[in-house]
This record gives sequence, C-alpha cells and structure tokens, in this order.
Amino acid sequence: MTLDFSEVILSIEEREHERLMAIKESDASEPTGPGKWSKKEILGHLIDSASNNHQRFVRGQLSLGSELPSYVQDQWVEAQDYADESWRLLVDLWSAYNLHLAHVIANIPPEKLTTTLKIGQNPPMTLEEVIADYVRHMEHHLKQLNGLED
Repeated sequence: MTLDFSEVILSIEEREHERLMAIKESDASEPTGPGKWSKKEILGHLIDSASNNHQRFVRGQLSLGSELPSYVQDQWVEAQDYADESWRLLVDLWSAYNLHLAHVIANIPPEKLTTTLKIGQNPPMTLEEVIADYVRHMEHHLKQLNGLED
C-alpha cells in the first residue's frame, strides 16, 4: 500500500511543480482573501506539513515516540516568514521534500504500517493512516493554490 502513496505523491509533484512555478512572485505574495494566507504561506504550510510528517513516517517505523507533538500551524508559518520568502525557492523546496517523502514511504516495511501513533490531542492513527492523511491534506491545499477551494 505504501508504494501506492509513494506513486501518488510523485504524480502530484509532477503535476504541480510547473503549475506552481508559473505563478508570479507578486501573485504568490498576495493574501488569498481577508485574513487569509498568501500562496507563499500556504505552500510554506505544506513544507511544514512535509517536515512534520517526515518525522512521523520515520519515527513510526522505528517505534521512537508513539506520542508525537502536533504543530501550531499559524505560529510556524509566521515564525518562518514565508510571506517574504522567494516563491521559486518555496516551490523547489516543496518539490524536493515530496520527492524524498515518496522515497521514504516506498521503503516502509509493510509490517510497520500498523504502528500506532498519537499526534497531539488527536485519536491514535496507524502509520498508514498518517500517510493517507498527509496526501489528503496536501491535495486540499494544492486545490486552494489553484483557486479550486477556499
């Protein structure tokens, strides 16, 4: 099953990289609505998601910390000042991180997929559910970046 998620991530990266690169720096810097993040901040949030989930995917395999912290997304985005980062750098970082995560996921032993993780105050999830949630979350925000969702 993890191979499927790996292939899905590779497909998403391939589909989205050029589309994201075509967004102008000025457009990426504008908030998507009153009180909402800019495209830079949304993509920064996806980089944070990749970073946090990278830890979960590895720790889940090693059974190092079945209890993991959640993350406070608004504070992470603000602390890293994604709004003033280069759009091209953010797109390349998001792309590279997801190519690596696809590799990590493809190499998770099947028996590790049932490892249970507790993330913050959320109910326990298996490693496989965490991977599936990561992909769903990424797709949701990519739709926002493409103007298909609020």
